[in-house]
Amino acid sequence: MTVCTGNICRSPMAEVVLRDRFEAAGLGDRVVVDSGGISSEELGNPIDPRAAQVLREAGYPVPRRTAHQVSARDIAERDLLLPMTAQHARRLRTQAPTDADAGKVRMWRSFDPAAPSLDAVDESALDVEDPWYGGHDDFLATLEQVEAAADAIVDHVRARLRD
Repeated sequence: MTVCTGNICRSPMAEVVLRDRFEAAGLGDRVVVDSGGISSEELGNPIDPRAAQVLREAGYPVPRRTAHQVSARDIAERDLLLPMTAQHARRLRTQAPTDADAGKVRMWRSFDPAAPSLDAVDESALDVEDPWYGGHDDFLATLEQVEAAADAIVDHVRARLRD
């Protein structure tokens, strides 16, 4: 599960990209990818039109979907939770029903080979930029950050499926 604030920009973008990468890797029938938000403010709203436009321009299919708020049950039922920011990660860990569930939270950009190492920086240095207050270029920058980590996430999940 990919996670951001309202589940209309970053996390649905990450969901779409990751689902596409799993399909391309032949794992689409073995991995379920979804997304959610830590806030209820956008609950039921569709993906932001600017995010949808950037995804379409990049060749991704954009499904009809509505914003979903992450629950403790969602956290317990997922094998991997991929927050877009350190704030999202803290919220997920606090909301997790068990310590084991909290351990399933891993920053999205921690998989980006060009991102700083968590050993060297605070977790917030791995935040995916929020394009909400920006324009087209900001949504493109967010998509670039999302795409930069996607292949390593697929590799990580593939390895876990072998275990």
